[in-house]
Amino acid sequence: MPENAGSWVAGVDGCKSGWVAVMRNLDDPADLRLAIFPVFAGLLGCDPFLSIIAVDMPIGLPDIISPAGRGPEKAARRYLGERQSSVFSVPSRAAVYETDYRQACETAQRTSEPPRKVSKQCFYLFPKIREIDALMTPELEDRVFEVHPELAFWRLNGESEMQLPKKVKSRANSAGLDQRRNLLVSKGLPASFLDQQPPKGCGRDDLLDAAANSLIAERCLNGTAKPFPAPFRRDERGLRMAIWA
Repeated sequence: MPENAGSWVAGVDGCKSGWVAVMRNLDDPADLRLAIFPVFAGLLGCDPFLSIIAVDMPIGLPDIISPAGRGPEKAARRYLGERQSSVFSVPSRAAVYETDYRQACETAQRTSEPPRKVSKQCFYLFPKIREIDALMTPELEDRVFEVHPELAFWRLNGESEMQLPKKVKSRANSAGLDQRRNLLVSKGLPASFLDQQPPKGCGRDDLLDAAANSLIAERCLNGTAKPFPAPFRRDERGLRMAIWA
């Protein structure tokens, strides 16, 4: 870590343009920025240096998926009530590296007990999962944490799931987004920042998710974030498998 790193953290969410990041200077709460990074590696080499990067993307991929799954998904769902459908089941690393959906399903079935296919929603995330997986090492775990927006909102909402969905029939639900925006304002994020027009290739939901993730990034930095599950397991490359909140 650079000597003059300061206390910058980022909450990150995948979006059509790449990765949207809400970057916050914890030494100066008024200093926060919204940025789009075409590739995840850009976050690792960002100026200002980001002490913590809390990203909504699976990290740690087993060779074989056991009956309990990868681990974090099941641990998170138990707290999310009607919002648990937002947590997708992640297959083995071999399946994630397939670029054809049918082949991904076949590989996922061959590397899971009992055999399981892949949801289309999860398959569409594979390029971004691969992008992080290619970069991650156990040494990077001091900076890069897997998070999930709905678990973040659960934590911020007094450990109660959000009552309204972000999307209805795959379309943005304004009432649900407003509810999340108001919660973030109550936690100190400026309304003007949250209400800005998102950059091209970034939806309002992406901006709000990244903002929620930035608050979990702060918890990771100050040591109050907790892993789900606890204790967590590691994959065959030594990467931890846990969602933090």
